[in-house]
Amino acid sequence: QVQLVESGGGLVQAGGSLRLSCAASGRTFSYYHMGWFRQAVGKEREFVAAISNGGRSTAYADSVMGRFTISRDNAKNTVYLQMNTLKSEDTAVYFCAGRPGFYGSPSKVAGDYGNWGQGTQVTVSS
Repeated sequence: QVQLVESGGGLVQAGGSLRLSCAASGRTFSYYHMGWFRQAVGKEREFVAAISNGGRSTAYADSVMGRFTISRDNAKNTVYLQMNTLKSEDTAVYFCAGRPGFYGSPSKVAGDYGNWGQGTQVTVSS
């Protein structure tokens, strides 16, 4: 098990950028596929981006493709989400999630992830 703590959220104008970080505790972070999900008020949680445990494979939601970049530093037990050209519709609470010990491409399904952070609020003003 890893404990996940997100940071980096805040208020930004449309067109701006933010970088979210998710710090993981524990020695087994490098075995985990990691994902970012978001949930806007009144909406269901949705997939944003994911990265494989080694960092070689990534996946993105169509709505963020080309604007967001997921990356990880296993030496620092941290996964990042660089968000550029932010839009008002990106406003949501962003959650980091982990899924241990699997090979292949990272999942886009929230139910496949067993470890979750508390979330960080991102608000984009238009």
